[in-house]
Amino acid sequence: MLRPDIIDLREFYANPLGRAVRRLLRQRLRDFWPDVKGMTVLGLGYATPYLRIFEGEADRVLAAMPGPQGVVRWPRGLPGRVMLVDEDDLPLPDASVDRLLLLHALENSENTRLLLREVWRVLTPQGRLLAVVPNRRGLWAHIEATPFGQGHPYTPPQLTRLMRDSMFSPTASQQALWLPPSDGAFVIKAVNAWERAGEILWKRFSGVLLVEAEKQVYAGMPVKAVKTRRHFLLKPAATPALPTGAHRNDKSKAD
Repeated sequence: MLRPDIIDLREFYANPLGRAVRRLLRQRLRDFWPDVKGMTVLGLGYATPYLRIFEGEADRVLAAMPGPQGVVRWPRGLPGRVMLVDEDDLPLPDASVDRLLLLHALENSENTRLLLREVWRVLTPQGRLLAVVPNRRGLWAHIEATPFGQGHPYTPPQLTRLMRDSMFSPTASQQALWLPPSDGAFVIKAVNAWERAGEILWKRFSGVLLVEAEKQVYAGMPVKAVKTRRHFLLKPAATPALPTGAHRNDKSKAD
């Protein structure tokens, strides 16, 4: 599957339509995550246009971009916090991320189940995933001139089923982008009016779907052992020290 190139993604968000999309979706993201104080937030795919809203509040904000897509430096003028990754082998310890934003990622993945398994691994037990994907029923998914017209679009039931099959429990959903995918002045100057009209008149035909899901920790998923190439960029949690004279149970010796 061909991914949008990093240059095309950057240019889209630099033009008037991309800036309007960024403004609208930032509002939606805040609806889902109004408070990320003290958390680690990771954006996977091309999420950097949206991560700034969490800076100054989250303890750590990071971006990961898949190798076939390419990478650009972020943030500008500050120490880099973006990494080029294999989407199914993230260079992060288990349970190290509190909030993970998938944007321009899931619809372009070569193996969505491996991607979501890796997302499950790096999320904390209380971690939340937020996936933003093109809506199969919407106009945006059928216009290749924007990043939302690339890859595999979803219907709401398809996305919900994918989450559940990957050990996530959907908790909330929204739709967004009813404005036409055009940078004409008649669209850009009336962005909010388009959104209000779309929610009322043609709700099923939004440009994107947003689904938040929490990590299920009460079931296991048997997988084959694989050799990883990852090098941790976050320090794994240390094993708690035992009081003097205490001993850990060693079941292997008992058996």
